[in-house]
Amino acid sequence: MRCAVLGDPISHSLSPVLHRAGYAALGLDWTYDAVRVGPGGLPELLRGDWRGLSLTMPLKREAVPLADEVTDRVRLVGAANTVVVADGRVLADNTDLPGAVAAVRERYDGPVRAGTVLGGGATAASTGLALCELGATRVTVLARSAERAQETLAAIARHPSGPEVRVGALGDVPTGEVLVSTVPASAQTPELIRRAADVPVLFEVLYDPWPTPLAASAGSRPLVGGLDLLVHQAALQFELFTGLAAPLSAMRDAGEAALADRAVRPAP
Repeated sequence: MRCAVLGDPISHSLSPVLHRAGYAALGLDWTYDAVRVGPGGLPELLRGDWRGLSLTMPLKREAVPLADEVTDRVRLVGAANTVVVADGRVLADNTDLPGAVAAVRERYDGPVRAGTVLGGGATAASTGLALCELGATRVTVLARSAERAQETLAAIARHPSGPEVRVGALGDVPTGEVLVSTVPASAQTPELIRRAADVPVLFEVLYDPWPTPLAASAGSRPLVGGLDLLVHQAALQFELFTGLAAPLSAMRDAGEAALADRAVRPAP
């Protein structure tokens, strides 16, 4: 069986490490590769002989109209990070949403009444909805462009709980118990770090580079890392692809080892 992660850029992805570790732990003779696919390239790739595909930027929203069937999570988020091919039909799902919920609860068991998301893309939509799943009744999206964040705002507002959704500038002060960052490390300025100093829980969706400026500022506060999110959403993908329970510990160990190797490897 062939699986892969698609996107652009893709060379940094740890998804092959996690999924291959899962296959090895269960003795599966499956393959999982990283394939660089830019905007508009997904239709051609879907014609290949695949069992499962993981999708990252810029393909998460492009995949939705290409699927024969979409899950309720995809309808809610408006984006898919997972494609399962069976009997010639393409199913689109989103494991970022439940993966984000699981990642937060692994590190923090307190109340989530409100939260802030930095960024306005597809990952911001799924993590914003995850805040709602965790109990948030108010979600604030701080983005560089309010216009480009409209799809994300609409997605979060679709949550059945009917949350209050606000939009502001990236320079505004975050509010709530959890701050989720989906912006590049280069956008995490000293001013942004200062404004985030009083937020109780930090959720950094990036894992490379690590630590990001935001993650490094966590101190004693609960920190949900990008690897936490990646492992939990990948485990759900693994189960969708294989029909077997994911070996979560083996996948996490492989991811941690790969990140540690990157940290000590000399720059090219």
